[in-house]
Amino acid sequence: MAAFDIDDIVSSLHSARLRWRDGQRRLLESGGRDLPSREHLADIIGALKGVLFPMRLGPPDLHQQGENYYVGHTLTSVLNGLAEQARMEWRHKARHDTNITPALIEERAHATIQQFAQRLPTIRELLDRDVLAAYQGDPAAGSVDEVLICYPGIHAMIHHRVAHELYRLELPLLARIIAEQAHSETGIDIHPGAQIGAGFFIDHGTGVVIGETAILGERVRVYQAVTLGAKRFPADDDGNPRKGLPRHPIVEDNVVIYAGATILGRVTIGQGSVIGGNVWLTQDVPPFSNITQARSRTEAGSPPVSGCDNESS
Repeated sequence: MAAFDIDDIVSSLHSARLRWRDGQRRLLESGGRDLPSREHLADIIGALKGVLFPMRLGPPDLHQQGENYYVGHTLTSVLNGLAEQARMEWRHKARHDTNITPALIEERAHATIQQFAQRLPTIRELLDRDVLAAYQGDPAAGSVDEVLICYPGIHAMIHHRVAHELYRLELPLLARIIAEQAHSETGIDIHPGAQIGAGFFIDHGTGVVIGETAILGERVRVYQAVTLGAKRFPADDDGNPRKGLPRHPIVEDNVVIYAGATILGRVTIGQGSVIGGNVWLTQDVPPFSNITQARSRTEAGSPPVSGCDNESS
């Protein structure tokens, strides 16, 4: 093996780390890394998919007679792994908050993961409705099993349903890591803070972006390259973007948004509306409207025609 002259490089990298840590006002780590692990969370989510759908996303040699044993055994491992990752996130928070004690970290980590576990049956029911919406909404879908194991939109929604619960339980870093894993694998970017109702269907999926404060009702369908984003970012006194403000769209029940549409700001898309391909919207849309790119106007007052395709004229 060839030898390289790296002593100066190692020293320079050390100096760069010290400058960064000093600039971020970070203390020396006494017990190793205290950030959640992307690799461990990927393994945990993989196992959790098997807990939620054992006969489809669990081990290939599983039989129904052993489902409950497999689910119980795997869930115990998943929850212990999640609790350890939660402790790491709370330890990271403790760097900036001296009121977070080791005892409080242990208490919160256990309590939040127990609450998360209680939500798993509801998550499964929501995902069942998402799968059914995809199957019923896509003529190319041959079965609900095909939808579950093949469709990137369903893969992204499994991650989102899990991440959203962790986000609600004040574990935003764990939630964001889980969401970004789906983003990197599918090209679908859903912030874990987004509230999405049951029966959500993302067709094709690549390039879809849904922001943190977006609220989507039930039975919403979106196509590839749809953006539900922010129009502007109000700044604080120091000129930095103010965080946590509602800045993304509200999409009511039974809305269809076709490919390439961009909807920005805290606007409301009324129930039953159809937003055509490549439309750019920054204003409210009344219920039962058809918005098309070519006409760029609202046709309000009556429900959209069933089976409407991407409108371009």
